[in-house]
Amino acid sequence: SFQVKNNLPGSEQIISKVCSCLKENNLTHLTIAMESTSFYSWHLANTLSSHEALLWFKPKVYCINPKVIAAYKKSFVDIDKTDPKDAFVIADFARVGKITTSPWNGAEYIAIQRLTRCRLHLMENISREKSYILSNIFLKFSELAVLDKNETPFSNTFGVTSEAVLTDYMSVEDVANTSIEDLISFLVEKSKNRFSNPEATAKILQRAARDSYRLDKALYDPLNATIAASLNCIKALEKEVKSLDKAIEKAVKGFGNHQYQCLMSIPGIGPVFAAGIIAELGDITKFNNQACVAKYAGLTWRKKQSGNFTAD
Repeated sequence: SFQVKNNLPGSEQIISKVCSCLKENNLTHLTIAMESTSFYSWHLANTLSSHEALLWFKPKVYCINPKVIAAYKKSFVDIDKTDPKDAFVIADFARVGKITTSPWNGAEYIAIQRLTRCRLHLMENISREKSYILSNIFLKFSELAVLDKNETPFSNTFGVTSEAVLTDYMSVEDVANTSIEDLISFLVEKSKNRFSNPEATAKILQRAARDSYRLDKALYDPLNATIAASLNCIKALEKEVKSLDKAIEKAVKGFGNHQYQCLMSIPGIGPVFAAGIIAELGDITKFNNQACVAKYAGLTWRKKQSGNFTAD
């Protein structure tokens, strides 16, 4: 056994020793098994599967769930817990043909996976920011924040007109004391005349302002600053999401396979969802049936039966 650092020079040392072993024993094929440790194993697996020095031996690299290796290790009686012994167990697991997963093909899907996961990350940030801003909106304009959907003056709390009301008016007193004509003009201008009945909307808004709790004047400036900051964050994140959507659509079309077209034919699945499914599942042909896909996604229930008893 030998130790190397998990970097490019370290991987070159591994490849050199592997090549020497293959040539000395006149071997023609290479199977490499390693424990899957997220990003720590990704670079090494990718390098070993695509290095030109190993291509002649048709390398198959398998990243195995550590839980599977831990369970297999229990079949060995009184074995030490050391790095060489762990490597031996992994090698033996591959030797006896226990591997049921597909070989490494991460490089093919990693680009689109990075895009789709980044988009998910941004959407989660947007959701958190919207939840946070709602608490500040309630403090400033308490009644507006709790109106029912059929009573609220705005279809979107984070729309342009709603944003203008929250940031352009310093306090709810300003909204309540504004003349109905001025408020109507303000709503028409900010919404670009998209309200079917701006007068009714203005009355609902003023009634909500009159019914809202009043705050100390010292609180309005900080609240307005935090609301404006959150709205700016949401805008920036939504802009980045749109850019990612374009990048995802461009990347997934580069695959040129039938999987994307099949997914796109399903009602409700667009380019982003299709790309996310492809990125996470990889090549669908590696699954024998739909039950395997469900299990890979974590949708599985173990059968429990003993004698005449079968658990639900």
